[in-house]
Amino acid sequence: MSDSSPVTGDSAPAFTAPRDGGETVSLRDFAGKHVVLFFYPKDDTSGCTKEALEFTALADDFAKAGVALLGVSKDSVKKHDKFRDKHGLNVILISDEDTTICEDYGVWKEKSMYGKTYMGIERTTFLIDGAGKITAHWPKVKAAGHAAIVLEHVTATG
Repeated sequence: MSDSSPVTGDSAPAFTAPRDGGETVSLRDFAGKHVVLFFYPKDDTSGCTKEALEFTALADDFAKAGVALLGVSKDSVKKHDKFRDKHGLNVILISDEDTTICEDYGVWKEKSMYGKTYMGIERTTFLIDGAGKITAHWPKVKAAGHAAIVLEHVTATG
């Protein structure tokens, strides 16, 4: 388990994993394009739904800027499909059931709630350029309004 996330300027850790719809997706599939890789704790919870809906609402703007949207959680492909269909999501949802991607990106962390500690995903977003370098990093994200912040950064930096 890694305690450190890659930072701006680092190469983004490569991955290949199952995605909604039952296919697989790799970071290399997006070579030459920018990628917003957002990690979220759990499908169909209030904050995660808000974040996914906000990215979906701005998906056309991200696409016009040449940016692909990929969300990662520990949920299964079946849960991702249900989450996508229930909320009409228009982002790729990656299943990281064994937490390999989360650990590689340093977002699998010890968390606590009501005095109990447990391991979980810390809501974090990375912007990766077409050469596979991390160009921006948002740790400990608050879901509401986050997609707009990322889009503003993308459009301001080109």
